[in-house]
Amino acid sequence: METPGSQSSLHRANLERVIRAVRMSGSLTQAEIARRTGLSAATVSNIVRELKDGGTVTVTPTSSGGRRARAVSLSGDAGIVVGVDFGHSHLRVAVGNLAHQVLAEESAPIDVDASAAQGFDRAERLVQRLVADTGVPPWKVIGVGLGVPGPIDIATGVLGSTAILPGWHGTNPREELSARLGVPVYVDNDANLGALGEQVWGNGKGAADLAYIKVASGVGAGLVINGQIYRGPGGTAGEIGHITLDESGPVCRCGNRGCLETFTAARYVLPLLHSSHGTDLTMPRVVQLAREGDPGCRRVVGDIGRHIGSGVANLCNLLNPAVVVLGGDLAEAGELVLDPVRDSVARYAIPSAARQLQVAAGTLGGRAEVLGALALVLNEMGDATLLDAAAGLPAARGPRDDAAAADDAASRSGTAPLGGRDAAAV
Repeated sequence: METPGSQSSLHRANLERVIRAVRMSGSLTQAEIARRTGLSAATVSNIVRELKDGGTVTVTPTSSGGRRARAVSLSGDAGIVVGVDFGHSHLRVAVGNLAHQVLAEESAPIDVDASAAQGFDRAERLVQRLVADTGVPPWKVIGVGLGVPGPIDIATGVLGSTAILPGWHGTNPREELSARLGVPVYVDNDANLGALGEQVWGNGKGAADLAYIKVASGVGAGLVINGQIYRGPGGTAGEIGHITLDESGPVCRCGNRGCLETFTAARYVLPLLHSSHGTDLTMPRVVQLAREGDPGCRRVVGDIGRHIGSGVANLCNLLNPAVVVLGGDLAEAGELVLDPVRDSVARYAIPSAARQLQVAAGTLGGRAEVLGALALVLNEMGDATLLDAAAGLPAARGPRDDAAAADDAASRSGTAPLGGRDAAAV
């Protein structure tokens, strides 16, 4: 047992600080690691050498500011993570390594009216097949990130009411998938995962304060504050779709009138075009027609943008994010929807907040959520897990872990035997 404050405990803490810096950025030079961790250049050099010898990181030549440097990344051999995303009509699974490389990915149609058990059975089979396709031993799976289109109760892990998967209400997705796969599972809603995906791989890369707006059958926002997803005490932070725009407006599924969702979500918007474009219209088709110059579709897309901008202006006034990324089908409309968003922000947001805000379309498309699920594991699994995984040891909790951290991890992660050894979420 390490004694807190001892040399071995301090060394372990420094190892984890370096891993944390690299894990959050994907790749850093040794000089950047020193600046972010506050460790001396000599200490960083020694730690990087030790981690490299242990197979936890890789070091490659690069340049920084015109000078030769060494880029440090997590080793692709240190372990793998899995992302699972359930959507309105699809199941998407991705397998990635700790160097932020996607090794395998596949999407399959799913019956939205199917039972939760059938959905998880399909996810189990697809995960096992993709992991086998990578050739990486199953025991190197560190964890699974799971995205579901509905609010997750942080304390219990239970899925709340969702219009997309109504038959899943009251289930515990974390426990269900963990029991099938035998690894720690971390679960979050799709908007939060979209935010993580764009922050790590997309248009929000590197942003410490970001909002990801997803408009589909509903409207949600994933909020990143100071580099971390903000969920709120009950897990419902980011329900931007239920900001009231018109107290006399249409009745929303939440019971209120005139919510942002009733002016922007597909099931409310598409009927506006049925008389002129037919009843089989979809939002991707509306976006395509708008890009081709159809005046009715352009008007609808522009109106949606202005309404979204009103919600974004509220976010600016409350949270002052640096970046807002628009995801979902609407992102494909580009400036046709982004310009109206910016117009509303300029009109309704505090001028200083509006000037600082960058509004951009997501670059990951339908992959944002599954890549965010990979990022969720990387964020939640802890740095000690990487050290232990590289050494082929079970994850261990040390004296530095407090009860609050343990309770928080346990609330979002299920644990089960992994490859014949005990795995614990850290």
